[in-house]
Amino acid sequence: MHIQEAKNQIRNAVIAYGTKDAHGRLRIPTEKQRPIFLVGAPGIGKTAIVEQIASELNIGFVSYAMTHHTRQSALGLPFIEKKEYGGETYSVSEYTMSEIIASVYEEMQKTGNDMGILFLDEINCVSETLAPSMLQFLQYKTFGRHKVPEGWIVVTAGNPPEFNDSVREFDIAMLDRLKKIEVEPDFEVWKGFAVKNHVHPVVLSYLEIRNQYFYRVTTTVDGMSFVTARGWDDLSQMIFLYEENHLVVNYDLISQYIQDEEIAKDFAAYYDLYHKYESDYRINEILDGSAAAEIVERAANAKFDERLSLISLLLSSLEDEAQAVNQTENALRNVLKEIREADQLNEEFLQAKKDLWHRKSELTDAREHVDLAFACEDLYDQMLRMQKSGADEAGLKQYLRENVMKLKDETAGLLRYLDNVFVFFEKAFGSGQEMLILVSELTVRPAVSAFIYSHGCDKYYEYNSQLLFADRDSAINERIDALDLLELTDDITE
Repeated sequence: MHIQEAKNQIRNAVIAYGTKDAHGRLRIPTEKQRPIFLVGAPGIGKTAIVEQIASELNIGFVSYAMTHHTRQSALGLPFIEKKEYGGETYSVSEYTMSEIIASVYEEMQKTGNDMGILFLDEINCVSETLAPSMLQFLQYKTFGRHKVPEGWIVVTAGNPPEFNDSVREFDIAMLDRLKKIEVEPDFEVWKGFAVKNHVHPVVLSYLEIRNQYFYRVTTTVDGMSFVTARGWDDLSQMIFLYEENHLVVNYDLISQYIQDEEIAKDFAAYYDLYHKYESDYRINEILDGSAAAEIVERAANAKFDERLSLISLLLSSLEDEAQAVNQTENALRNVLKEIREADQLNEEFLQAKKDLWHRKSELTDAREHVDLAFACEDLYDQMLRMQKSGADEAGLKQYLRENVMKLKDETAGLLRYLDNVFVFFEKAFGSGQEMLILVSELTVRPAVSAFIYSHGCDKYYEYNSQLLFADRDSAINERIDALDLLELTDDITE
């Protein structure tokens, strides 16, 4: 199955294992819960989907690669304990708590969450001395005498033997204690993850055109050549940082992540071409509606690969703009609600809220949650600074109202951008497949689709009418019923 299907299977198992009866007891006792064994080629996102499940279910997450562990680090270190049996005192071997089990308790203390996932990667590559203890762990969820806390689900992963010489084939006794899920790489599924996690647009654009290069492992006379989903994701992050620091992205960098010479050279050439398109098409002019006739003509006469690159460039700009607007709107909405419910807008309140949002930023790795927490923290920090400089309550509320008015202008600007992109496509491509691709991509891009749902876009609904789940009037009514930020600011200034 592909990685999304595997994610659904794991998520459902976690929910089922966590189900309790009327007396608060697990319906399936911990020792009867089969650990999930996720098997797939390296770098296809096994760890990522398990971490996503924990985040989506708002439960804890602890991850370990078992190849890094010896018998002592997994089970704990021995020490001598004096115990009395039948009136006689004996020296007995005991073990300190396993590092792995201890990490679970530390996560519980940090987050206050009693449920979670303990993820053990490369479980079929453990050392020979650790293998018997792993069999015991998979059945009883204990390392030595220390047990995984109730409510924590064990998920494991490993590579097939063709990808790792260290793999130990599990026997029937081991496999009969596991829920085995085999996973295959799939670009379309990974693309959903990539869009949500802001993989660099040049990577997405390249793989849209050459998705056969998304995942490949080959053996040559010079050894293994490979490219994986993990490689593309890690390269994406490095490209962002190189561009931010005005460093050159070239084959020498790319080949460190894309360890297939043919694909690395091809992507290096495409990277340069992609940025040439960005310059040639003057993306900002298309967005603001001032694109010259020759730009429209070039797009109309371009080859399909070039058209896909242009679509990617426009989508990237729209997604960035929408993400910024959505984040500002969400932050203002949260802060305004908190202030409306406050008895008094004083320094103690502002400091407490700033500290609260700071703690929230430390309790999650999900980018959208971290960004929201930082944005709220920044608003409270600015109001604290203003108050210390002499601003009264009315001044602080006026500051928030000015932020809302600025947001309204940014929202109107993004709506114009969307309209201008549709007008450009109508001129260059009509209602052909390029328009279909544009509408489909706007639908799956989280920030843009959320913005359109909140604020509308007539041309999007016009071209996407066949995909609507309810009539347009219903969608408009939902937007009208949504809490308006200006109403919130009016409430706090009355």
